[in-house]
This record gives sequence, C-alpha cells and structure tokens, in this order.
Amino acid sequence: KLPTMKMLLSLIALLSAALLVNAAPPTCYSRVLSLSKEITESFKELQTSKAVDSCVVMLPRLYLDIHNYCVLAKLREFVAYPRCERVLEVSELKEKARSLYTIMISYCRRDLVFLTDDCNALESPILPPVE
Repeated sequence: KLPTMKMLLSLIALLSAALLVNAAPPTCYSRVLSLSKEITESFKELQTSKAVDSCVVMLPRLYLDIHNYCVLAKLREFVAYPRCERVLEVSELKEKARSLYTIMISYCRRDLVFLTDDCNALESPILPPVE
C-alpha cells in the first residue's frame, strides 16, 4: 500500500508542476511577438477580404518585424493614416497597432532588442517559401 501512495503523491506533484509551468504569465517579448503576428495576419485577411472597401487598398503596408527598429515608425504611420475610419475592421486593427506601439515603447522598452533598422525590409519583406 505504501509504494502505491508514494507513486500517487509523485504523480500529483508532477501534474502540479506541469500546471504551474503552463500557468506562467507571458513575457513582455512573447506578448509583443504574438500581437505583432496577430496584427500582420489580420492585415493580410483584410487585404484579401471579399468586402474590401476602396480605402483599404490604400492603407500603408503592414508587415511587422519587432526586431526591426523601423517597426515603431511603421506602427505610427499606420495608426495615423487618416482614411478608413468608417471600416470597422480597420479601426480594430488600428487599435491593436496602437496597443502594440504602447507596449513596445512603455512596458517593454528595456526588454526588446532591435537587430536591425532596415526600413526597406518592412516595405518588401522576404517571406519564407510556402510549403
């Protein structure tokens, strides 16, 4: 009976540790990375949507690389774009971009490392091949 009890306690301890690992809060970097990917994907979906408003075609290109210092200027440019206020999806996207910018310059500014400042890379990114 005693070995079974030890095994049960070991299993409970192991499962508890696994739950604690999964419950860890996201780091600043992981939050910025996931939000930038979410914004980039939402922008792609907006561009290819069947119900694309004519102003959406004129929006500044929105490819985000959080390791490129120029991403801050790209976010400011996108949020400040004066058109498309009446398109709900664009307003939501601008709000996400504003949040990302705020997180990057306020909460995470000491945690982020910019590997480049190549603004052209954000205009015409080299995307990995699609398999």
